[in-house]
Amino acid sequence: MIIIKYDSFVTCLNALEQADFNKACRDEIYRMGVLCKFNQTFELACKALQEVLRFGNVDGAEIATPREIIKLGCDNGYIADADSWQLMIEKRSQDIYFCDDEVKKEFVVMIKDCFVSKFKKLAEILEKKLFLTNSDSDSEFVRGHRY
Repeated sequence: MIIIKYDSFVTCLNALEQADFNKACRDEIYRMGVLCKFNQTFELACKALQEVLRFGNVDGAEIATPREIIKLGCDNGYIADADSWQLMIEKRSQDIYFCDDEVKKEFVVMIKDCFVSKFKKLAEILEKKLFLTNSDSDSEFVRGHRY
């Protein structure tokens, strides 16, 4: 189950990385797709992290909320930038569907400039934990995913 959740997270992250963020700032339908993919990636990141924490018998990981999982991830060395992840939680809790276009565009830029890199860092850390990859290598391939 851990591998499945990790793979789902990385697959979703790969799709988010492929987004045309410039187009998302110009096209409302595309923008909503990027925002939905961000939300999905966040949820899957939390689920993958939760599974790894459960596997490591971390107290509290069994029934934790995404906010609690992020805190446990920070406390256990999986997440280094707690402020960025807290910002992700705050941004995704806003009712983005009722915000004006400028707020949505700013959120898209934040996803591109900050959040994607945080997801990638988590994917790298989870990969090392799950697959015991060689940390001296610049890139590793796991089930077709590069991190």
